[in-house]
Amino acid sequence: MSARITFRYVCDKRMRWGAKRLTDLTPELLQDILAGDPDELNVHLRLIERDVVVQDCKVRLHCHCLAVDANGRIKIARLAEFMRAMLADYAIPKNKMQAARARDSKYHSSGAVIQLYHEALNLFTDLAKTGEGGEMLLYLLSERFLKMPQVLCKMDLKTDTSMHYHGADGVYARVTPDGVIKLYWGESKIYSDASDAIRDCLNSLSPFLLDPDEEHAGRERDLLLLSDKADLSDETLTKAFRQYFDKTSPLSNRVQYCGVALVGFDADFYPNEDTAVTADEIASSAKAALTKWTKQIGNRISQEKLANFEIEFLCIPMPSAAAFREAFLGALGKKQ
Repeated sequence: MSARITFRYVCDKRMRWGAKRLTDLTPELLQDILAGDPDELNVHLRLIERDVVVQDCKVRLHCHCLAVDANGRIKIARLAEFMRAMLADYAIPKNKMQAARARDSKYHSSGAVIQLYHEALNLFTDLAKTGEGGEMLLYLLSERFLKMPQVLCKMDLKTDTSMHYHGADGVYARVTPDGVIKLYWGESKIYSDASDAIRDCLNSLSPFLLDPDEEHAGRERDLLLLSDKADLSDETLTKAFRQYFDKTSPLSNRVQYCGVALVGFDADFYPNEDTAVTADEIASSAKAALTKWTKQIGNRISQEKLANFEIEFLCIPMPSAAAFREAFLGALGKKQ
């Protein structure tokens, strides 16, 4: 992006803000900070169903399958390579990335952005059972499919690359037309068994939604981070957003807790070396199995007492959860 275009973009955003008070967040302003081309996601993941109703709760279920090429192949390695290219968008704070792009534009270079990419890569663990691939999928689908921007970059807060950070797997947001912040606590699980993934994912998510608002709540550390580290790229927009997490501000009563859950698990309808299956056959099998998965989700929502909370539930049947983790580590050069 040239310096002139960058200046025009920043001025345009400031003009929109100039007509509003500092506290006037709008859905359009949050849409401005979404990263990436949504159509690029469709190369690797095919939407099977969206907005599936789960009985007696406020869950919206969405199902994607891995895309199949014209040769009937599933390309897990290509998905992992695509995810690798998005590491910096996920793991580096937006304002830090914006500063690097501005520097590169000024000096006709790419060094600052490339340096941040390597910083992002070094934040990821090499643990064989890593869940960071699932967290990356959660990020990509939240931003590019659900149109919910990440508002807290937690990978940048890691102090030990051999461990995962504590708290939610991601924090995303929407704003209603009347100025209520919908804060989506994210959790992801990639397991071989669907019921195990659904159970553990919702069990991990429930404290962020159910715990009372007090200093010992499971979400308290993330709320403190939001009041200080929330990053929406634009300085004025970020300042306005952070007010909602300032306990001395009346705006703190205008935050609604919601959830975004992602589960990946093994499915037997994908082709292997000895079989050939078309994309439509995979879609048909996934739709048939969706009834069972929907029932499992509904039962677990009831057990976790989450029926009154809005939850976006992302379901990704895979040829092999273990193969996905291996491919992700391999793409990052961390395969042991």
